[in-house]
Amino acid sequence: MQLPNPEPRTPPKMIQYDKFTLPNGLRCLVHHDTTTPMVAFNILYDVGARDENPNQTGFAHLFEHLMFGGSVNIPDYDEPLQMAGGENNAYTTNDLTNYYIQLPAQNIETAFWLESDRMLSLAFGEKSLDTQRKVVCEEFKEHYINKPYGDTWKYLRELCYTKHPYQWMTIGKELSHIEEAKLDDVKNFFWKHYRPCNAILCVAGNISTERVKELCEKWFAPIEAGTKYERNLPKEPEQTEARKLIVEKDVPVSVIMKAYTMVDRLHKDYYGSDLITELLSGGQSSRLYQSLVKEQKLFSQIDCYHTGSIDNGLLVIDGKIQAGISPEVADQAIVDEIEKLKSTKVTDVELEKVKNKVENMIAFEDLSLLNRANNLAFYELLGDAERMNLEMQHYSKVSVDDIQRLANTIFEAKRSNTLYYLAKG
Repeated sequence: MQLPNPEPRTPPKMIQYDKFTLPNGLRCLVHHDTTTPMVAFNILYDVGARDENPNQTGFAHLFEHLMFGGSVNIPDYDEPLQMAGGENNAYTTNDLTNYYIQLPAQNIETAFWLESDRMLSLAFGEKSLDTQRKVVCEEFKEHYINKPYGDTWKYLRELCYTKHPYQWMTIGKELSHIEEAKLDDVKNFFWKHYRPCNAILCVAGNISTERVKELCEKWFAPIEAGTKYERNLPKEPEQTEARKLIVEKDVPVSVIMKAYTMVDRLHKDYYGSDLITELLSGGQSSRLYQSLVKEQKLFSQIDCYHTGSIDNGLLVIDGKIQAGISPEVADQAIVDEIEKLKSTKVTDVELEKVKNKVENMIAFEDLSLLNRANNLAFYELLGDAERMNLEMQHYSKVSVDDIQRLANTIFEAKRSNTLYYLAKG
């Protein structure tokens, strides 16, 4: 019986926005949405863990905390925001640091006031640094030292990267780097990276571009531009042989992680690589789940995903091994599934299924006002906010031949990095 051809895909709804740049280099984006009484205010700094001194890691994440410790004119960041009916948060990755606020549109100037003042200057002091240093050190201990499986990515990153600063996590390479952070070093990091010329602001919601321009000129334009940070990171050498690491830990079950280097975020093959992760583990109908969890019962769970890094990232397969199964048997089973993907083309129907899933995920994500503001800023960081509207075009162009070609490129044995994270005994 011949399977029906997939239905033609409806073109995705375009995200409309305006863009302008202040004389001090701050890039500003405005997305107008009259369906909500709220406004999302997102400011992205082009600095992440990859931009740290290898002997002073964890600084970008430390600033995620320090930025809420008060600024030159505002000693308490949270109180005025809460009075304005707003909420805020932030996150740090290896590539960037992002701060965001959501509040009623009529109180939007509070967000401009708060964010511009901490860009102008944080209230640096030994007391603030000591307070936030303790918070970060406790987080390091709780999530990365004492938590089961908390250090898996520490081992995996150090296995996969020998030169590039992706070799350490955003929390830092060592606890001592934060414990011993000096005030002058922290100040220098701030003045180097948290400047208007190194930032992207996106305001989304029930507000006009004219009003955003007016507020940007009032609150951000007077801030000195700073010196544009020129990134010059060590390039990771091409991997020429498989790497393997075995560690034993006091954890409930053994885990295997296999990581393969993949292209950077701006490479045309990023989209096919992303679809491969969906083919392998996108739900209970995926290849890895059906074969290794349901049929062979080698794993209790297994996932495939990628880091999405701006520089060359990792495509990772990780799974929790069932009791009584050796890591070697589990490892070989993963390799066997990879070989099937390399040797036999996926069908058009199977590929179309995962494309539809990705499209639905993108559409669902865009329902959130905060996500739209965040994504517009991120794509502007990548070079042009308009890339946000072109994502599905890139995915739709990926063919079954592309999937097979990429599978054979990514999953070369010499590019593999395998971590056996074994339960003691």
